[in-house]
Amino acid sequence: MELIAGVDEAGRGALAGPVVSSAVILPEKYNLPGLNDSKLLSPKKRDKLFHKIKNQAIAVGIGMADEKEIDKTNILHATFTSMQRALGQCNQQPDKALIDGKPLPNQIIPNEGIINGDAFVPSIQAASIIAKVTRDKLIVDLGIIFPEYGFFYHKGYGTKKHLEALNEWKACPIHRKTFAPVKRNLPSIKWYTERRKIGWVGEKLAALHLWKRNHEIIILNKNCPPYGELDIISKTKNTLIFSEVKTAVCNSLTVPENQIGREKLSRLVKAAHSFLQKNPTKMDIRLDAVLVKLYKGNHDINRIKGLTLD
Repeated sequence: MELIAGVDEAGRGALAGPVVSSAVILPEKYNLPGLNDSKLLSPKKRDKLFHKIKNQAIAVGIGMADEKEIDKTNILHATFTSMQRALGQCNQQPDKALIDGKPLPNQIIPNEGIINGDAFVPSIQAASIIAKVTRDKLIVDLGIIFPEYGFFYHKGYGTKKHLEALNEWKACPIHRKTFAPVKRNLPSIKWYTERRKIGWVGEKLAALHLWKRNHEIIILNKNCPPYGELDIISKTKNTLIFSEVKTAVCNSLTVPENQIGREKLSRLVKAAHSFLQKNPTKMDIRLDAVLVKLYKGNHDINRIKGLTLD
């Protein structure tokens, strides 16, 4: 049997987050009742088909291009890149690829573009479901870091609520800065300073930094009275991590304070123990510091792994 992969993307028209593509090779015989373009299916139906496709497909590949890549090139080029990565992630290389829309340039695998292929080509429909469910879950996870924007509801697309949030909170680090509604709402250090949001944006940047390094972000700004707030709680592998974030605006003449005083450290340890009393776990526990330096148009992040709590 000739191995033919269907390829489709999700998130091309969004204002935030990556564009995600999938390549799916279906067997000659499969049992996927209700298979259709992902946009025409309910979330519940998509989730069911997602698991069935993963179980029945000969190969499934997923690729993505994040907001930085989108801004550096353009959304079309980034979409092609994510599709090429998806094909490269298939555990069996297809003999041919059917692409929803335009064919892929500079692709060693022979491919054909099919306009509206997600309406009638089963392998493309399967790819559209894999891409959509994968991206939706990713955006929902990011919504824990950026709850102000309502990503859980609109998945980064330019709804009225999203545009209102952009106007109020300005763009966040996962917004696509070259897209017009975002470009009109780019924050400056002055904007953060005047609104006393330097610490706020530092915590967002720190949490995103951790998330991109395979941390599951559990919660930000968890209040543990009477000891105060834990900036970020995350977990990775078998370790639960409490991260204290320190943020400073820097220029060539300033150096941010890197130390956490003894009294502050004592309070953080007590806050962590307070959280653990209400949320017991068998995981290892660690307290880290994340140092964020803000520059004009850029930032640096340094993570210091701290002491193990008994």
